Amino acid sequence: MANYHGPVCRFCRREGAKLYLKGERCYTPKCAIERRAVPPGQHGMARRRKVSDYGVQLRAKQKARRTYGLLERQFRRYFEMAERQPGVTGLNLLRHLELRLDNVVYRLGLGASRKQARQLVSHRHFEVNGRTVNVPAYQLKPGDVLKVRAADSAVIAVARDASQARTVPSWLAFNDSDQSGKLLTLPEREEMESGVEEQLIVEFYSR
Repeated sequence: MANYHGPVCRFCRREGAKLYLKGERCYTPKCAIERRAVPPGQHGMARRRKVSDYGVQLRAKQKARRTYGLLERQFRRYFEMAERQPGVTGLNLLRHLELRLDNVVYRLGLGASRKQARQLVSHRHFEVNGRTVNVPAYQLKPGDVLKVRAADSAVIAVARDASQARTVPSWLAFNDSDQSGKLLTLPEREEMESGVEEQLIVEFYSR
């Protein structure tokens, strides 16, 4: 699956919020939002027109998609999966996104950003239940154990140092002694990304 490889700070400026796409840099004065909190492009400083309902829904969808680092086709597929499941579609969607292997690596503090976490997974730095997994989209389940491969501990140590500003959510547990994490339970809404407006995303795709 293709990935976006261009500049990412412009996404934070476009959404008007920190999406934490560059890891440690996002916590410093070098963050793009701190330096220039206006949309990118030559019309960024221009007076903005009133946004329609469609525009509000589109921005909510784009913000969530960019936060988790997914392309439109991937994101739409997760929505369709969530829609087919019983329960609340918006909550189902967020759980699919949170239970991706690259996101769990990021949540455990083993990657400074989701982009770095995705790269570490692709480079075979992790095992799930004793088996090496290199698919960032791999969906974890409660009870699954993620472990850093022994030879890669030095690489992960650098990523952990860059992730000190974040805490591990309660639905995950991390064992520092053997560099392993466990998915304890499904995350609840208050333990997931607070900046994502899932209801607007549901409305966008339900037009």
